[in-house]
Amino acid sequence: MKLKIALPKGSLQEATFGLYKKAGWDFRVGSRSYHPSVDDDELEATLLRAQEIARYVEAGVLDVGITGYDNIRECEADVVEVCELVYSKVSTKPYKWVLAVAKGSPIRGPKDLEGKRVATELVNVTRRYFEQHGVRVNVEFSWGATEVKVPELVDAIVEGTETGSTLKAHGLEIIDTLLESTTRLIANKDAWQDKWKRDKIENMAMLLQAALTADGLVGLKMNVPADSLDEVLAELPSLKNPTISSLSDDNWVAAEIIVEESLVRELIPRLKRAGASGIVEYALNKVIY
Repeated sequence: MKLKIALPKGSLQEATFGLYKKAGWDFRVGSRSYHPSVDDDELEATLLRAQEIARYVEAGVLDVGITGYDNIRECEADVVEVCELVYSKVSTKPYKWVLAVAKGSPIRGPKDLEGKRVATELVNVTRRYFEQHGVRVNVEFSWGATEVKVPELVDAIVEGTETGSTLKAHGLEIIDTLLESTTRLIANKDAWQDKWKRDKIENMAMLLQAALTADGLVGLKMNVPADSLDEVLAELPSLKNPTISSLSDDNWVAAEIIVEESLVRELIPRLKRAGASGIVEYALNKVIY
């Protein structure tokens, strides 16, 4: 039996492959291929545009997939959202779909767009947004370069952004947020009811989340004189519980802790001055609490 999985092709592809690598799966693909190889005989992988994945998972053509919450909402796919996976090509911030207009425009909210024209790639979500506000607008699909269409071609756009820098560079300002989206692992409902597939999917979700949890963390281990232990522990970040173990020499103990990597450059010198020695910093692939 195989689990059929779809991975996003395009901007998220390399980040997704990297995440799976940390989680324990090595996906490889040729430049013209849409079927990556993977070091797991129980997986059969396909690369698709993220916008298409949810509907193929819903239809049962695929068992499981990685796509954005915005794509699930756009096609209103009836799927199981197994877990949230907060990662992207740029940052860990949610991807936002925003309503934007030319800087200085008198349009300050959705109601100011009554009878006007809005361009977007997220047509269905945008139409529902204006319906909820009781506003009639002409929502048209944009094939790309949406931000350059204001104000000559359309009055406003609904565009996806992580940082807002591209919109700002094109002289646009955000006046509302329609949707915040993060990446999700989704499953077909029938596949979710199959014990073998569900176990496989849940194991995958656990390891993917563990890989994300480990991001930005490192392990520290050190030897500490028993009579300096209190001083060393006092230097450790609050709410961090180190593992303390005995050594063959009763005058020393071993301590080990997981900390944010950003703290290490300040922390290691303090630990050394407090009496710790043999300090080792090591990378983490996965952390499961």
